[in-house]
Amino acid sequence: MGDYDEETAFLGQMGPYFWVTFFLLNTVFVSTGFNGLYIIFAGAAPKHSCLIPEINLTEEWRNAIIPFTTVGGEEVQSQCSRYTLAVVKNLSDEGYIPERDVNLTNLSQERCLDGWNYSKDIYQSTIVTEWNLVCDNQWKVPFASSTLFVGYLFGSLISGQLSDRFGRKKVVFMSLGAQSLSVLLQSFSQSWKIFCVMFLFVGASQISIYISAFVLGTELLSKTMRVLFTTLGAFLFYCIGYMTLPWIAYGIRDWRTLLAVLSATSVVYIPLWWFIPESPRWLITQGRVTEAELIVRDAARKNKVQTPSVIFKESEVEEILPGKKYTMLDVLKSSKLRCITLMCLLLWMAINIGYFGLSLNTSNLSGNPFMNCFLSAITEVPAYIVSTCLLRKCPRRTILSTFLIIGGGVLLLIQFIPDTLHYLALALEMIGKFGFTMAFTIVYIYTAEIYPTVLRNVGMGMCSSAARIGSITAPYVIYLGTYNKVLPYILMGSLTIASSVVNLFLPETFNKDLPETVEQMQECQGFCGGSTKRKYFQNGASRKRPVLQKEKSEVQTLSL
Repeated sequence: MGDYDEETAFLGQMGPYFWVTFFLLNTVFVSTGFNGLYIIFAGAAPKHSCLIPEINLTEEWRNAIIPFTTVGGEEVQSQCSRYTLAVVKNLSDEGYIPERDVNLTNLSQERCLDGWNYSKDIYQSTIVTEWNLVCDNQWKVPFASSTLFVGYLFGSLISGQLSDRFGRKKVVFMSLGAQSLSVLLQSFSQSWKIFCVMFLFVGASQISIYISAFVLGTELLSKTMRVLFTTLGAFLFYCIGYMTLPWIAYGIRDWRTLLAVLSATSVVYIPLWWFIPESPRWLITQGRVTEAELIVRDAARKNKVQTPSVIFKESEVEEILPGKKYTMLDVLKSSKLRCITLMCLLLWMAINIGYFGLSLNTSNLSGNPFMNCFLSAITEVPAYIVSTCLLRKCPRRTILSTFLIIGGGVLLLIQFIPDTLHYLALALEMIGKFGFTMAFTIVYIYTAEIYPTVLRNVGMGMCSSAARIGSITAPYVIYLGTYNKVLPYILMGSLTIASSVVNLFLPETFNKDLPETVEQMQECQGFCGGSTKRKYFQNGASRKRPVLQKEKSEVQTLSL
């Protein structure tokens, strides 16, 4: 294929066609924002205690039957046990008064054999209250959260192949339909197992939407609009959905109704089928040049520019002989590649554990869970804007380590904040979320710049898999808070600080040409050795190869 950007340069950079396409595609990301984290509310655990059946107990014994236990240095009523009901009933029938006549600490205890009472101050119904996912079954909530991220892993593996085979546009809208149907079916789940299975499909379809729409946008838009789309557009519109979620959940406190409403919102995307075109680049690779030209001519009409009589020259559609196919085995052949890849895998895992850990933890924070979620979401907006500006002017290694230290450092500080200063703890958690969001954005671009063109998709695929493993682990990191509320912060903070040190040993890529071959990557200076001098040759010639601007601007696409 020739240079598509050169062949369509007559369209300009900022015409109405590009702006309309930019906004329509970005609206798709809104659905990924509020469908990705509704488990925060659907899986929330309200305050609860053992259910006491309607038997003949005095008021004193009914109030005293729930024992007190120490949690985080504070005396609270037990949520998972009660004094043995038969013993309490005998004492009540004989007229004994608790504490005055009976020392309660000497009484035997039993599990909540008759179920639980749940507070309805915040939630009318969640999967926790419906299926009693507390105490011995408490592990089922983080497991359910993890199934979403397992779905992300599967969706990441198949969405690229599907869009290459059937087209970007078809996969975007098929995935939107699959997501809507999966969420709707999930709202009718009759058991926790069915809920988890449907969550797997929700995750697979959701990541497929994100990746396919991201690729479609980079292939449809001009160079200028492409940079804006990949750095700010997709992320900010995702944030809009994320910020919308807590307000929808605030108005709908029943988890089944909440999921049904979220599912129904996908209906608004149906008309977009007639306004968002297929990728002309993909059509050309399929030999459908006439269809590609029709789309480009329509774009020219909307931008009010004239089209040449022939848009794509014959050389544009000539078949290119396939080169060597690179696999993960090629990454393992070189000690330097293995070293760099290992450090990148650790970085991606640590960042994803921190990012999703803090996102999922908002319902466990002190204060209003809806406001906490909104604050967590709105914190990401300045992070995306600032990271976009810094990426243009600052070395990647420096800014990534800086924000990893900020994110991890404040998490380690939270454990020293007294319970009475919960607003300060909340502020520190939001600063941590800001740091992780910055790191999350930067690491995508940084890693894509490290790997050579021939291995970039393979390397990013491996890092993406490591990210999924990190996100699958995140719910269990938060689950540690049931044993000690500072454990998640210590683990996430320590892991993040360690990853910031690892990052310092990676090669710097700022203001450097993108490597194309493994040999060029070997010359990058870093912990694993090598020099900073780069010599880029093409076809064995002794002239320096210029890196196309298009290649740099499309790094964001490859990073997915």
